[in-house]
Amino acid sequence: MQTVLILIIALAVAGLLIWPPLAKSTLWRAAVTPLASIIGSGFLVLGPVLHHAFGAYAALAMAVLCALAWGFSRAIAHNILRLAEGSRRPIEIWLDRAASWALAFAYMVSVAYYLNLFGAFAARLTPVTDPHAARWITTAALGFIVILGLARGFHALERVEQISVGIKLAVIAGLLGALWLALYTDMLDGQGVIQTPATETGPAALFLVFGLIVTVQGFETVRYMGAEYDPALRIRAMHMALLIATLIYMAYLLPLSLIFTPDPQAVSETAIIDMMGRLAPILAPLLMIAALSAQFSAALADTGGSGGLLAELTRDRIGARHGYVILGAVALILTWVGDVFSIIGYASRAFAFYYTLQAAIAAAGAGNWPKRLFFFAMALLGGAITLFGTSVE
Repeated sequence: MQTVLILIIALAVAGLLIWPPLAKSTLWRAAVTPLASIIGSGFLVLGPVLHHAFGAYAALAMAVLCALAWGFSRAIAHNILRLAEGSRRPIEIWLDRAASWALAFAYMVSVAYYLNLFGAFAARLTPVTDPHAARWITTAALGFIVILGLARGFHALERVEQISVGIKLAVIAGLLGALWLALYTDMLDGQGVIQTPATETGPAALFLVFGLIVTVQGFETVRYMGAEYDPALRIRAMHMALLIATLIYMAYLLPLSLIFTPDPQAVSETAIIDMMGRLAPILAPLLMIAALSAQFSAALADTGGSGGLLAELTRDRIGARHGYVILGAVALILTWVGDVFSIIGYASRAFAFYYTLQAAIAAAGAGNWPKRLFFFAMALLGGAITLFGTSVE
């Protein structure tokens, strides 16, 4: 019954996503880019990591991460409108340029992160025991993305994203159905829920959440899609992507934290496959497909965003296609000198610094004191995340 339910839900969502009125919707196409990045790795990495650190309170930690994303998105939306008005103050312009360069570096790190996860999951499909197999797969994926961007540009990347996100959302829907069915069955059988205590508390818990901010990163990509969509549509697309991602994360973490006992061993990049395989055998292969699709679409989203960003920063002296090459080179270096969890930490700090600057820009351009104080508080919070966020050990 479980397998049938998973397949029915997954196929139903897949059918909805290829339904022409939705697939051809301009708002949906615009939302795909931030959505691809926001849930690119979240449902893969965040589940085991938050469950291991916070036990039955994993969903609460997830809610904090989503709240941070929503807070910083308010600053991004404000700055999009200010840019469209064309009446920014000099301090806003200067800070915006600094923020854009900070984001350029953050994208390079995040693409390395996404594709290293892609390589780790892909390597599990092969019998190869070479410890560098995942890195070689990551290298090949990087090469494909750079070539695709050079040959076809942003719209080709966007179309591949839409297909990848469709696959990912269909599998996630099946996964959520299985998790909630398992929770319902446990309650019906009188087993109750597992009240696992948190292993991280106090400042250490908060700093760990700070160090995971990159897993909800992605909403800012709409800031650099001005050549494709108007400001109002980009803001709506950002909020739609954040709403969908928040609902997915909460519906995922709540049952997962109540029906599983955390593995006392260290969390691995692919731990979610083993967890879900115990729940329903069909979930393991489906999640492998979704994992590959998720990381690839997230990498495409950040690659597409970086192309527009570098073109804007250099006033088209470096075109979007050349930006893909630069990003690919930096991501390749990170792939061969770091590991997934260290890259998560670097990327989180880089994005937190970017969000700090964006909140500062919004505070400088706010038209009233309540907004100014809110954005200033978000800037201080972003600075704290940059300084104190810790990596998953």
